[in-house]
Amino acid sequence: MAGVTDRPFRQLCKRLGAGYAVSEMAASDPRLWATEKTSRRTNHDGEMEPKAVQIAGGDPAMLASAARYNVERGAQIIDINMGCPAKKVCNVAAGSALLRDESLVAAILEQVIAAVTVPYGVPVTLKMRTGWDAEQRNALRIARLAESLGVALLTVHGRTRADGFHGAAEYHTIAEVKSCVRIPVIANGDIDSAQKARAVLDETGADGVMIGRAAQGRPWIFREIVQFLQTGTPGAPPTVGELRSILQEHLKDHYAFYGEFIGVRSARKHLGWYVRNLPGGALFRARMNRIDNCAEQLDSVDAYLATLGADSARVTESTEQERLAA
Repeated sequence: MAGVTDRPFRQLCKRLGAGYAVSEMAASDPRLWATEKTSRRTNHDGEMEPKAVQIAGGDPAMLASAARYNVERGAQIIDINMGCPAKKVCNVAAGSALLRDESLVAAILEQVIAAVTVPYGVPVTLKMRTGWDAEQRNALRIARLAESLGVALLTVHGRTRADGFHGAAEYHTIAEVKSCVRIPVIANGDIDSAQKARAVLDETGADGVMIGRAAQGRPWIFREIVQFLQTGTPGAPPTVGELRSILQEHLKDHYAFYGEFIGVRSARKHLGWYVRNLPGGALFRARMNRIDNCAEQLDSVDAYLATLGADSARVTESTEQERLAA
């Protein structure tokens, strides 16, 4: 979720029901810590707790140093990424590429835990996939190893690295991981509704679910899931007025975080996700992508939302036929 789960978006998701949100991947190479990009990714000023930083890399000593560096700057949880399938990450022996070398996994976990759990009491968590590919599916061994070394929680994306985001998630593998360890296990992959979250929890026995792509443009999915799990009743979509409030809050925080030049441009992808399935969304995106100042972008959002109905009206997605016709 690089470029998505920045501080403004994490804060919004937490306000809308997410119990936990992890930062974008932060570089373990100390030469990059002072760069603007890495500094933003590890900026938790004013963020609701818990403050979790995800670190990525393939060198145990560097990862340990990165963990300590972030804890000294306010991180309350360190999450190690062994799940990212991106080529630019795997090509430098990081992310899910680490799953091919279990001895390296052990060295990383040992050194990071020694760096922050032992002296600071900060828990270390692990995000992983089910393996490198179908022939190297080793999630159970990695899970047992992680537990034995002191990892506090596992998040398992139910695909191998070779799968990328294709095919159905392997919930049976997540269930096997849950059954073989005593630490909490979080299920991840293809969870795009409150009903799906309930079904995945039932199938896997997991202690929770992690939402990724389904939250893009739909941060209220978290409260929908919480409501459904607590009451069995699906939550209603936001009203037009509430959507306006959500967008204004998100955009203003986004502009303040990035500044106008970067902020107005990087906000375009978020706005595209918000309106992708709404009536007139394609035309709005085309106009909005030509706007290069914050005030005009905010005004364009208000003007578009006015076309969806009164503030009290519920936001309704257009049908596929309507989107094709547009």
